[in-house]
Amino acid sequence: MARLLYDVASDIEEVLHELRELARGLRPAMLAEGGLRPALRGLARRAPIPVRLDVRVDDRLPELIEVAAYYVVAEALTNVAKHAHASAVDVGVTARDAALTVTVADDGVGRADPGRGSGLLGLRDRVEALGGTMSITSPPGGTTVIATLPITRL
Repeated sequence: MARLLYDVASDIEEVLHELRELARGLRPAMLAEGGLRPALRGLARRAPIPVRLDVRVDDRLPELIEVAAYYVVAEALTNVAKHAHASAVDVGVTARDAALTVTVADDGVGRADPGRGSGLLGLRDRVEALGGTMSITSPPGGTTVIATLPITRL
């Protein structure tokens, strides 16, 4: 029992640390140390609903691109947990043809309204500032966020 409590306390401390980093807009430690794949694995592991993760990125990417991709996934997973009533989320990240595409799709209630909150609008601004695009489709039955970022040395 003591070991279980220790593990739970450690997990909570790790989540609090990540939240503090997110709140300050810093590059998360896992991203800085290991790159996009392990950082996204950490987000998926801590998500309150099952996340199917498919990351097809072989090399490290420019820092600003990795950070933007991380925050797209983090904000989308947060929104799913808060609003979607979803049973699962699919996260796909693919680097191809000098672009990184990040897709987060859930099977929730849909009808997400980016205008009702600042999180998705802030992400769109971040993505567009890097020369990328972001779309949100949210019919009844699920929401899909797709961000495409150019892979360039910024």
